[in-house]
Amino acid sequence: MATVVERERKYSADEGFRLPDLTGCGGVATMSDATAFDLDAVYVDTPDLRLARSGFALRRRTGGHDAGWHLKVGAAGGARTEYQFPAGADDLDPPAELVGLFRAASRGQAVEPAARITTHRVERRLLDAAGRVLAEVAEDTVDGRDLVTGERQAWREIEVELVDGDDRLLDAVQSRLREAGARPVPVSKSHRALAGRLAAVTDAAPTDPVAHYALTQRDVLIANHPGARHGDEDAVHDMRVAVRRLRATLRTFRGRWDRPRSAALRAELRWLGGQLGAVRDAQVMAARLTDAVRAEPADLVLGPVAARISERFAADLATALDELVRTLDSDRYTELLAGLDRLLEAPPARAVDARWVARRVRRAVTRADDRLDRALDGQRTQEGDVALHEARKAYKAARYAVEVREPGAGQPAAALVERLKDLQDLLGTQHDSVVTREVLRRQALRAYAAGENTFTYGLLHARQATAADRDLRAIPAARDRARRRKVRRWLKS
Repeated sequence: MATVVERERKYSADEGFRLPDLTGCGGVATMSDATAFDLDAVYVDTPDLRLARSGFALRRRTGGHDAGWHLKVGAAGGARTEYQFPAGADDLDPPAELVGLFRAASRGQAVEPAARITTHRVERRLLDAAGRVLAEVAEDTVDGRDLVTGERQAWREIEVELVDGDDRLLDAVQSRLREAGARPVPVSKSHRALAGRLAAVTDAAPTDPVAHYALTQRDVLIANHPGARHGDEDAVHDMRVAVRRLRATLRTFRGRWDRPRSAALRAELRWLGGQLGAVRDAQVMAARLTDAVRAEPADLVLGPVAARISERFAADLATALDELVRTLDSDRYTELLAGLDRLLEAPPARAVDARWVARRVRRAVTRADDRLDRALDGQRTQEGDVALHEARKAYKAARYAVEVREPGAGQPAAALVERLKDLQDLLGTQHDSVVTREVLRRQALRAYAAGENTFTYGLLHARQATAADRDLRAIPAARDRARRRKVRRWLKS
């Protein structure tokens, strides 16, 4: 399997359009001669087009230099990740490894041919003065057919895809193309071919901000599924945060949905978050301790400290990632996603107006304030560390609740989100130091049992304790900044 990040922009053009000279755009010195070839792609999807609705495009294409199975993830017009698999003449079904990558988007359903797109492509390369390929520009004559309804469309399209160029090149080329009459296109070829059926199965955007926020987090979860399955750090992090936001939203605004179903889904999301957390925690702790060892002078690193840390967390990460893959391949996981669809896309269990939402947001913020105040009273005890961690979780929930109102409230809400995030980050680094000290203590015990020097583990433990004390001293000031009247008075509106 090959994985590439595709950065391209698309434009529509009428019959009279002529590709302009693009030299001078973002370092382009010359344009290559044109190369023409024909492409034939069959796009597959679930009967209700769940892949397309989730920003996924799955096709089997012949012709061109990258024939085979392709899975694209992301919105057209931006950076998209593309997974490429070779295909034999008789490979009519996507390979199992590819199925695992779109399983969240399909909700585990089988896929079938949805559209066929044939393209006559005329391609040119944009080169810099040294002959380096900055981008490829394709003039496409496209014929698209919905294989279910038979609806057919034909159009012309221009694609500009970066190779070694940057966004400045894309901007310059876009300006030149628009002057020549091309118009940006916000959707992919497959979306255009399936536009009629997509319009019929796509639900109208929710009118209340709570449902909109929850649906957005569901979509973030699904979009990061392929990367998380491969252990990509950003994808695991983003998927885990989406799970947290969903859990917090279902709890903070629990009257918005059927309560028993909402509670059951919160429990399932907690299970999924635990699987993601095991991977992410191993990644973060490995990086944290590796950086800590590197920061010490060489004469203070006694024994194979870096090697032992690497060995420990490589094993932990491999075990956690294996378990995460099993989770993401399980029926329980797809049932969770289907349950989210049913809950979030259903009519509200009660009327939701702005006053009800505002009241729930205020409660979440007040709850976090109370927990922090109680925690700070006993901050220098083990129980105090636990209480501070609970306050951190409460502030996460409060911040997510404020984010629900942010689109409507604007800058005042954004300001409070930033203050809460600053406070949450301080509480987070303090908690991380607690966890790191316990990891270091256990590593020191292992080293002692193996007859190795434990000095460096003790030194690192002391460094973490010092950092924790510094964070504790900074928390009251961050709390006061987050409680200033000018950043909170809008909450009463």
